Amino acid sequence: MQSFLHHYTASSFQKPPIPRPHSAVCRSLSSYLNRSSRLEIVHEDLKMGSDGESDQASGSSDEVQSPVRVRMRNNAARKISTEDINKRLSLPADIRLPEGCLEKLALSSPPFDKPLSRRLRRVSLSEIGFGKLETYVKLDKLGEGTYATVYKGRSKLTENLVALKEIRLEHEEGAPCTAIREVSLLKDLKHANIVTLHDIIHTERTLTLVFEYLDKDLKQYLDDCGNLINLHNIKLFLFQLLRGLSYCHRRKVLHRDLKPQNLLINEKGELKLADFGLARAKSIPTKTYSNEVVTLWYRPPDILLGSTEYSTQIDMWGVGCIFYEMVTGRPVFPGSTVEEQLHFIFRILGTPTEETWPGILSNEEFKSYNYPKYYPDPIQKHAPRLDSDGANLLSKLLQLEGRRRISADEAMKHSYFQELGERIHKLPDTTSIFTLKEISLEPENKQRADSVSVNIQSHRLSLVLG
Repeated sequence: MQSFLHHYTASSFQKPPIPRPHSAVCRSLSSYLNRSSRLEIVHEDLKMGSDGESDQASGSSDEVQSPVRVRMRNNAARKISTEDINKRLSLPADIRLPEGCLEKLALSSPPFDKPLSRRLRRVSLSEIGFGKLETYVKLDKLGEGTYATVYKGRSKLTENLVALKEIRLEHEEGAPCTAIREVSLLKDLKHANIVTLHDIIHTERTLTLVFEYLDKDLKQYLDDCGNLINLHNIKLFLFQLLRGLSYCHRRKVLHRDLKPQNLLINEKGELKLADFGLARAKSIPTKTYSNEVVTLWYRPPDILLGSTEYSTQIDMWGVGCIFYEMVTGRPVFPGSTVEEQLHFIFRILGTPTEETWPGILSNEEFKSYNYPKYYPDPIQKHAPRLDSDGANLLSKLLQLEGRRRISADEAMKHSYFQELGERIHKLPDTTSIFTLKEISLEPENKQRADSVSVNIQSHRLSLVLG
């Protein structure tokens, strides 16, 4: 339980503290947070109501009208129902309105043939209970980090389980910038394979992010399977990872911290990307990013060698490492230092040359390590469970030079996924792949009981000794 749901902590548990910007930057970010915390997000549902995307209308006035003018017909003789309110505010069908709330909303809300303003939408949501701590009941403490504590909770509005990430606010600096970044990105990312941010609760001392609750992460799933996941299920998990990532990349968002602990899985087998605390919008007007991103085992060689100018390919290396780990039950490059990490990478993929990686011999960090010349191994030698299609896809993901790595969109079209059929490629973004009758998880064989630590240590030893 101690390692459960670290992914909800926006890098609070396992990553080193992220330096926070000073004064002006943090004040401007905190200003953004104040706007975000006024519930201008999707609440526990992805369906559009009569108000459509009114909470995303442009303009500075609270009275900006919705650009989506899908209106319900107003029938004065008909009494306003809970269903009417749910549709207008884009609420889930199973929500339970507090006593007296329906009558109050009916009096304060404009006729249903009129669009709802931002201000009235916020007031209505607050009347229901969104943005209030008392709406959620804490059940169990799941973990604690430098800036945040995560609880398993329950929503009084829906009785659904939620994950409550309670971030402590420091008066001098305000909210951690990783939390602000996570909120700003997640409120605009709506996809079946990305964790849903249900609510934001901002008080003087804490910022609480309310997420959908999922049973476990991929690391736990691996442990439960004795580190040997069913090959068909690996294909489904990998496809969902690529599907969520492709959606992010199309919107110029880089996750930058892919690892098994940041991939959530529920009982159905739905996999969702979580922990966007290190994610960046690629469109931000800066030329470089920090190279201190991504847990060491999943960090690509170009970043290890000091590159600060990168794009979506940083995530694709992480996908390759996770793919390998699902197939073999162990991390592919379990280095303990940057130098050792690069050594393990070159030991399997070959030491780069000017032909395989143009410009590498001019890299000062690469020259300083003076690695021996290794020749690349066939990938199936290290992942014998993979068929030829799987090995081909893995090799396209684990390319030393970033620009040669396959994109998420291209990877989804790879022949490795051919058996999943054509319909899986035509689903709307917010629809789960498990809505297709031909898609389902297969039972896992949980009889194998290899020790994870022994497995990793033996793999490390083989990489060191060759």
